[in-house]
Amino acid sequence: MATESPATRRVQVAEHPRLLKLKEMFNSKFGSIPKFYVRAPGRVNIIGEHIDYCGYSVLPMAVEQDVLIAVEPVKTYALQLANTNPLYPDFSTSANNIQIDKTKPLWHNYFLCGLKGIQEHFGLSNLTGMNCLVDGNIPPSSGLSSSSALVCCAGLVTLTVLGRNLSKAKLIEFSPLRATDVKLPSGAVFVIANSCVEMNKAATSHFNIRVMECRLAAKLLAKYKSLQWDKVLRLEEVQAKLGISLEEMLLVTEDALHPEPYNPEEICRCLGISLEELRTQILSPNTQDVLIFKLYQRAKHVYSEAARVLQFKKICEEAPENMVQLLGELMNQSHMSCRDMYECSCPELDQLVDICRKFGAQGSRLTGAGWGGCTVSIVPADKLPSFLANVHKAYYQRSDGSLAPEKQSLFATKPGGGALVFLEA
Repeated sequence: MATESPATRRVQVAEHPRLLKLKEMFNSKFGSIPKFYVRAPGRVNIIGEHIDYCGYSVLPMAVEQDVLIAVEPVKTYALQLANTNPLYPDFSTSANNIQIDKTKPLWHNYFLCGLKGIQEHFGLSNLTGMNCLVDGNIPPSSGLSSSSALVCCAGLVTLTVLGRNLSKAKLIEFSPLRATDVKLPSGAVFVIANSCVEMNKAATSHFNIRVMECRLAAKLLAKYKSLQWDKVLRLEEVQAKLGISLEEMLLVTEDALHPEPYNPEEICRCLGISLEELRTQILSPNTQDVLIFKLYQRAKHVYSEAARVLQFKKICEEAPENMVQLLGELMNQSHMSCRDMYECSCPELDQLVDICRKFGAQGSRLTGAGWGGCTVSIVPADKLPSFLANVHKAYYQRSDGSLAPEKQSLFATKPGGGALVFLEA
């Protein structure tokens, strides 16, 4: 077992109802008592959508909802996983023969990813077995990173069993990767509202096309500015090579790209390559049959959204009197861009955003990948009770009985703590 570190906390389990219930369920399941507990939070992206893979900063916040795992290391190589939610069946395997079926997003595969990641990081061949009971209160398929929380939790479980440590970082800035704390306004709360539309396989196809559209836009912009376009993969690289501001990049985009969609033949003409070269050297297998690419719209979204993230951070640092209003306006602009330029919204998200603004949110936007999932709204603290009641009535309690309210569909949250190991005091 690991020695205590800043990420370890001793607790009286009896004083924490959720931990106590998990301990009792663990005992009932495995006939023993957990040696420790691990938690990892979900997260909500306040602003900065679909720009991380283009090389730009985003602004995520850990939420209070989390994944909690009760753990008992055992002397055999048996890895036994169970879940408090009966929808997720038990799973067992050998800790020394971890096989992950990438074609099936089964819940236990996320745990195995975290375990295998630590195993490979430290180059370990033999792992001890363990009994684990998982409990989570992050809504699944909602854009609040429930699967990432499970992967992180499993990694921390494995580290703790092995007695190892990893340095932690908040993944906020990319190229180079670095994290910066941002002080959020004290007079407002962030409210998560689940549209109850789960992202489906069609969303995966949309996402793959968006990634490629951003890559193609970067190459056409680089070619327009006489840069070595064939080496360029991300929109941020074009800005960095030109050494100009995001606002100037938006002007370059206006000059270099047209709003009408591009077909593969036109892209080839712009880059001076053949269709075969485009298909084999640039397009991914899952985008080779796409007939139109909206390069102008995607580039406009990325550069404007990247600028909004920086403006959001600046407002938080300067803390003007109308701070909540200004942040809300940026969140509204972000949603408009996601809806119209990146086209990653859906009718239910748009309706939910409108309802949230109508009942007192200073700003509201989709969060996560989009095409379903959640909205995040910034709400003045004094308006919170009426806001929650009105949104619940307007979106979740419809007269025709459709869209029955789900548990965890609408909740206020504040910045939550990071991943922790709990030891029973």
